[in-house]
Amino acid sequence: MKFGPLAALLSTSALAACTTVAQAPMTVPAAQTAAVQPSAHDRLFDLFRASDEANLQRNPMNALIRGDLRYAAHFGDYLSDEYYAAERAASEADLAALKAIPRDQLNSTDQLAYDVFEYTTKDTLRGLQPDLLALTAVRPINHFSGYQTYYPAIASGQGAAPFKTVEDYENNLKRHAEFSTYLDRAIERFRQGEASGVVDTKMTVRNMIEQLDGQLGQRPEESTYFGPINQFPDSIGAADRARLTAAYKAELTDELYPALTRLRNFLRAEYLAKAREGHGLMHMKGGDQLYRHLVPSTTTLSMSPEEIHNLGLSEVARITAEMEKVRTEVGFKGTLQQFFDDIRTNPKYKMKSREALAQRYYAIGKSVDAKLPDYFSTMPKTKLEIRAVEPFREKFQAGGSYEQGAADATRPGVFYFNAYDLPSRTTPGMTTLYLHEGSPGHHFQISLAQENEALPSFMRFGGNTAFVEGWALYAETLGYDMGFYKDPMQRFGTLSDEMLRAMRLVVDTGIHSKGWTRDQAIKYMLDHSDMGRTDVIAEVERYIAIPSQALAYKIGALTIQRLRRKAEAELGPKFDVREFHAQVLMTGALPLAILEQKIDRWIGTRRAQ
Repeated sequence: MKFGPLAALLSTSALAACTTVAQAPMTVPAAQTAAVQPSAHDRLFDLFRASDEANLQRNPMNALIRGDLRYAAHFGDYLSDEYYAAERAASEADLAALKAIPRDQLNSTDQLAYDVFEYTTKDTLRGLQPDLLALTAVRPINHFSGYQTYYPAIASGQGAAPFKTVEDYENNLKRHAEFSTYLDRAIERFRQGEASGVVDTKMTVRNMIEQLDGQLGQRPEESTYFGPINQFPDSIGAADRARLTAAYKAELTDELYPALTRLRNFLRAEYLAKAREGHGLMHMKGGDQLYRHLVPSTTTLSMSPEEIHNLGLSEVARITAEMEKVRTEVGFKGTLQQFFDDIRTNPKYKMKSREALAQRYYAIGKSVDAKLPDYFSTMPKTKLEIRAVEPFREKFQAGGSYEQGAADATRPGVFYFNAYDLPSRTTPGMTTLYLHEGSPGHHFQISLAQENEALPSFMRFGGNTAFVEGWALYAETLGYDMGFYKDPMQRFGTLSDEMLRAMRLVVDTGIHSKGWTRDQAIKYMLDHSDMGRTDVIAEVERYIAIPSQALAYKIGALTIQRLRRKAEAELGPKFDVREFHAQVLMTGALPLAILEQKIDRWIGTRRAQ
């Protein structure tokens, strides 16, 4: 077992006491000897600290994104056999150390942390077992996941990596070198999959090729990677500027761009021909086993693909009925499908320019900010900025996304909106998108957790998709409470976004467990929503690339909504929505079963007061 500084100090004191006892046993009471033993609480939090520190050393990019620069000279050893072995050994050691701590000697808050740590570590360990790694490690990246999708933004001078000192610039060069190794290692993993018969889809491979073409289409000096050179701080002198500029040109030209080219050429000339035709995991060797693992891992609940598929169908039917009410309310005379088409094509539901789209989001942000104190007792210290998705990655990104800020609030969180193919994007869903990706969705959930220094780091910075995305979808529904959906088209916008998450339950399980084709999934989503074809294609291709992830949103939101209704019913006039939100948010992203246990305890305590 590893001990932190406090435990080490106590252990040293205990040793000194034992020495004294040997020399003069009558002078040290037994109670004093017992008093220096580490408590269960101290042992638990020493484990948390030791585990987190070891994790940051193995995963330096996680540290960098947090704003911890101790390992900033490294990108990481990702994808190597040694990396996976170290991750597996760490999880096994953490569970053994946890088991040695008597849970019944912990208070309720510490027991919550104990349970989350145990759940998360066990889930991580299962994914690192050889049978599952044989199905995942050999498909190391795709157009939605993998560092090649967001490392350019991190290194751009506008992302998580700081560029304030000469050392910051030099660390970025060192990370570039290890990133190039990562790209070559991805090729090795893909080749292992070719040999074992576990390969990705042709569709995904084509998208990766196009994505890499987009990066390579920029000259090194015009690329995102060169961004820091175009914004030297005043503190860096002329000589260092000249030296660093030359070093960046050489690194990009001689190392990083050739590595990107090797990966692109391998995918295009070799791997594409061997990739599979079927889109769902059921068409991949071992895919059924992998999906059965991914569904409970993602949702944190024991639900089968069939249960989730049927739940999705029922939610689609319910939301469709609500959409019909809006259609009637606004006086549209055609069918619901015709109403969808009108929203897709009517100029009054379009923004005329990227700048107009940005200005609308700025206005929405101000309106939301004015309402937040009525629903939240604690506001994030971290600011929220609104930006457009960069052109180099906008084609393959969703309509909106969030990039977390620094834990010490020195770097803002960012709500990204996508202006690609502007004519395909409609305005009714803008408010609900901001509530989800910005405030009080991802920005509140992530910022309040990581700003809470009383939590162990794994609860401040970790989490699970069902809670994270479930909260964000729940946050969309707060637009009803805040009065944003009194306008029927704004209400239709949130119903449309809710429909998207309900359709995901149907389509993700349809693709991966029922054999749905890409075209079948696209048609289903177009038939049941007002989404534009561009957005639908991006969504479906995302479900193909990252199976089960899309299930988390609706499952998590339904759970939080049910818990709120339960608290309202049992507490009556004692219910305060700000207290409820604090209970949900202030201990990080909990597995849903553990969240329910926490809310039940809170209800019991408040009812007794």
